[in-house]
Amino acid sequence: MLAILVSIALAVLDTAIANTALPTIAADLHASPAASVWIINAYQLAAVATLLPFASLGNIVGHRKVFLGGIILFVVSSALCALAWSLPTLTVARVLQGVGASMIMSVNAALISLIFPPERLGRGLGMNALVVGTCFAAGPTIASLVLSVANWPWLFAINLPLGLFALFFAWSSLPVGKPQAIKFERMTALLNVITFSALIFGLGQAAQLGSMTSVLIALAVFVIAGTVMVRREAGHPSPMFPLDLLKRPLFALSALTAFCSFTAQGLAFVSLPFFFETTLGRDPIQTGFLMTPWSVVVAAIAPVAGRLSDTYAPGLLGGIGLAVLSAGMVSLALLPGDPGALDIVIRMIICGIGFGFFQAPNQKALMTSAPRSRSSGASGTIAMARLIGQATGAALVALSFGIAGRHGPVLALSIGAGFAAVGSVASGLRLVTRNTVV
Repeated sequence: MLAILVSIALAVLDTAIANTALPTIAADLHASPAASVWIINAYQLAAVATLLPFASLGNIVGHRKVFLGGIILFVVSSALCALAWSLPTLTVARVLQGVGASMIMSVNAALISLIFPPERLGRGLGMNALVVGTCFAAGPTIASLVLSVANWPWLFAINLPLGLFALFFAWSSLPVGKPQAIKFERMTALLNVITFSALIFGLGQAAQLGSMTSVLIALAVFVIAGTVMVRREAGHPSPMFPLDLLKRPLFALSALTAFCSFTAQGLAFVSLPFFFETTLGRDPIQTGFLMTPWSVVVAAIAPVAGRLSDTYAPGLLGGIGLAVLSAGMVSLALLPGDPGALDIVIRMIICGIGFGFFQAPNQKALMTSAPRSRSSGASGTIAMARLIGQATGAALVALSFGIAGRHGPVLALSIGAGFAAVGSVASGLRLVTRNTVV
């Protein structure tokens, strides 16, 4: 379990720290701000586009092999990132790093379900939720600390000892699942890559206020390729895109809950730095401290929520958690013009409690509402909901700035509160829904 948690921490942290270090990297590599965004986009595109194919491959060759391959590729590509001498070389290395992270994230929940018995699965997923939530929130702070004492290649070089540590323990301790005797559909995998690459590219263009033409073309490719992919897999016993699982009401509601919650989180963590610095007039150091309570509280609450999910219905726990998150984001949006630090911290704590209370129970609901033979599909769905939700949140922040100008952060927080509220309702509906295939 330790190897899984360390590997997930590396994959999630790399998403967050690169955002913070982007201006520094761009200046050192003599790249324009617009071009340097591909340091972020390359990682996200590669990770999202290959998640479901690797989840499917895990069913065929075994979760352990995919996970170990992911750690090895992530370590090698981290070394290439640290040694990169230009924007193109760093971008290529980031693509490889995103693929490695995808291999890790696509099967980690499935491996946890093999390690923990059903009656204790919530505890294992609680630890996983703790790592994901904390690393995503703490990434900017960690990046700032590293950059204060070293140059940017060390942001990637520190992955090497940690990755080798995870590989050492994973090699001897990860459980060996029972592979399924099904064929890996390469054409479906290609269609999946095209579908979700187009989606993330379109969201990225929208977030960067790119041309409307490029956004519309990307979304058209997403719809066409996605439709072909779904039709191609009709009737497949283990489809790469988990349409069979989404026909189960409990699974579909859990996936919707996950998407809404991570969209709300994405809206919050992209908009809050602007809110604190531009709207409230705080300096970057103060902003870093004001962002910290959310991640600290998530770290404290997630394991507790995981244990509670072994006793209480995930729909109830998730509904309460997202209602609290919605209330916390509304309270942030309604802050007075010159609030004290304590006023802000209390509201950030409320948000952290809500998000931490939701995550582990919802992951358990996704894993337990899917058949054991489809654990890879459920695991891949968890990671997809998180990454696409966060990308959607970032795009909506850009839209908020376009609509409301300097009041954009307040609008973004309000939209995030709305997504959390929808997620709360979706979670509550699970209490009166049966998991029968529709």
